[in-house]
Amino acid sequence: MDLTTVYYVSVSTLEMLKQDHALLFIMIPMVLLFELPLSILINVGIVRWAIRQQKNTPLYFHPRVSIIITCYGEGDAIIQTVETLCEQIYSGPIQIIPVIDGAVQNQDTYKAALKCLPMQQRYNNRTIDIVPKWQRGGRVSTLNAGLYRATGEIVINVDGDTSFDNNMVYQVLKEFEDPNVPAVGGSLRVRNITDSFWTRMQTIEYMLSMQGGKTGLAEWNLINNVSGAFGAFRRDFLMHIGGWDTHTAEDLDLTVRIKQYMSRHPKLRIPFASLAIGHTDAPVTIKELFNQRLRWDGDLLFLYLRKHKHAFSPKLLGWKTFLYTLFYGVVLNVVMPILVLIYTVWMAIWLPIEFFVGVLAVQYLLYLLLSNFHFWVFWFAISERPREDLKMLPWMLLFFPFYTLTVRFFAAFALVHEWVRRGHEESNMAPWWVLKRGKRF
Repeated sequence: MDLTTVYYVSVSTLEMLKQDHALLFIMIPMVLLFELPLSILINVGIVRWAIRQQKNTPLYFHPRVSIIITCYGEGDAIIQTVETLCEQIYSGPIQIIPVIDGAVQNQDTYKAALKCLPMQQRYNNRTIDIVPKWQRGGRVSTLNAGLYRATGEIVINVDGDTSFDNNMVYQVLKEFEDPNVPAVGGSLRVRNITDSFWTRMQTIEYMLSMQGGKTGLAEWNLINNVSGAFGAFRRDFLMHIGGWDTHTAEDLDLTVRIKQYMSRHPKLRIPFASLAIGHTDAPVTIKELFNQRLRWDGDLLFLYLRKHKHAFSPKLLGWKTFLYTLFYGVVLNVVMPILVLIYTVWMAIWLPIEFFVGVLAVQYLLYLLLSNFHFWVFWFAISERPREDLKMLPWMLLFFPFYTLTVRFFAAFALVHEWVRRGHEESNMAPWWVLKRGKRF
């Protein structure tokens, strides 16, 4: 490959884009049609959120809180999770419910939970209520077992290997001061940042797409998912809609079902507690990352186009939520990865290699500008750890294209896998017999 030609093509392409803006729709159609409008929506939302934060009022809502910890094979890691929940600065009562799924097989995790019991003597207003599920039933049955043991007005669900900042409950409850809030999303950060290249890339992804993106979208009441690793709900509302439902992607499923009430109750809203921080370990190797995205992205197709296809109606969702879910839930997340894969393969096959690389170089520069703009908006407006987050800036050079293209190709494969092989039925989130007993969509 002649690098001089690549340079010439790149510079020429930029010059052509300057003179003929219509070429943008050929060179970067995905950006202009989908990602740029979404970027504007998110960043204006972040600015709105930052302005609201200037009104720092004290907490006046002090309910009993129940925290369900879903445990499977975490072992001693759950001790740190329970300890960070006991150490919350919120002075009201907190019921901590570690639910051990398959406690017979997971004796190490069960014994680790028992070691936590003395903590309730050391901390005021903290109770630890261990629920051993002797037979494994999967994540959904674990959550529902915890829900029926919960006595708090607010229920928070967390993963067994996730630790929290000590103001987490306080920040979550601030959002529940509004009686029209049935659920709140919590913010997750990567804990094992320096373990590998892939954990560094996911650190940026969590900062920009999850913490930053959801902060902006929540200002327009457009959160697409309350994370299964960290979400909060009013217990009565959760019981009213039947708790968590079987199959995979129980978090997205629950969010979709909550949104189905929005047309009938237009004041309902799902905010995002941007400063309620949980810390979790991200996949270290590319194989682990691939397996995770195979489940995450395949579940999107299953939920949107199989299980809840009847729900895509303005009558149920309201027009705003319907249009957003259609364009950015289905098109951007389900259709776009496949289009990006086809578009890239097409260019690689039919264009001269120098021209192909030159086009990629131009796309790289444009995406680099866009992603850096997101980084700085996040850093100035949201970041509660500005020194640590600033260390990630050099890695932005590799975030696109290496990481974003990789995960989009993973997403495309996952979607085809779900479409052809019904991949959600092979999930490790529940035993096969549980998945088989659920209704087939």
